[in-house]
Amino acid sequence: MVRSHDRDRFQTALFAPAAHRETLFALYAFNYEIARVRESVREGMLGQIRLQWWREAIAAAYGGGPVRQHEIAEAITVAIRERNPSRSHFDRLIDTRERDLDDEPLPDMAALEGYAEGSSTPLILLALEVLGAANPRALEVARHIGIAYALAGLIRAMPVHAQAGRSFMPASLAAKAGLDPRDYTALRSTPALRRAVATIAAAGRDHLRRARELRRDVPAAALPALLPARIADNALRRLERAGFDPFSGAVLGDPLQSWRLAYAALRRRF
Repeated sequence: MVRSHDRDRFQTALFAPAAHRETLFALYAFNYEIARVRESVREGMLGQIRLQWWREAIAAAYGGGPVRQHEIAEAITVAIRERNPSRSHFDRLIDTRERDLDDEPLPDMAALEGYAEGSSTPLILLALEVLGAANPRALEVARHIGIAYALAGLIRAMPVHAQAGRSFMPASLAAKAGLDPRDYTALRSTPALRRAVATIAAAGRDHLRRARELRRDVPAAALPALLPARIADNALRRLERAGFDPFSGAVLGDPLQSWRLAYAALRRRF
């Protein structure tokens, strides 16, 4: 499932020691399941019910209750009972995904960065715990990388979101840029859209810069959890070359990504 639906994290997990990969795949499959709730239901209430199901599955895994009969719930229960990662990270991931069920735009950049952090950083923190690399500096770096990766991901997903009538563009940013929602939903790359996207991209790059300034004292074992920084960096570079046009095909994928990750891993640099 992770190989088919989350290419980025599948590739980063391959650089983890073999003994940890299955646990990472379970974490990433769980994340995929809750991330796609919004696309898999027609009504917000059904999405709430599905997220509550996952809350109860996680609670049962920690409480020693019966394992839910679900392929991913079974795998994540094994991971939790064998590794005992922090439950609060699972709870935050699920709570943040409730925001996906609300079609109202986020008010400002602070809210967007908060959503980015809540939907991405806890997963990196869980991966760090699995890898035995969750020292204080790595946790601080993970926060910045989580935000940067999520912001880059939201830009990459703009064509899909626009076609579905959804937008993570902060209302204040759209207003300041003069963005017409009709242009966005019609996938028209206007100067206003590119200005707004450039602002989001700049925030992502700033978080990457701050993460890299803190790279000293981050244990080498943390690298597989932090490699999403390299993916975000490359995505934001492609976006800049495309003039911050989120609808440009050049933004969507990187056929050399696995090789770039291998080079980064060889140099032990995120």
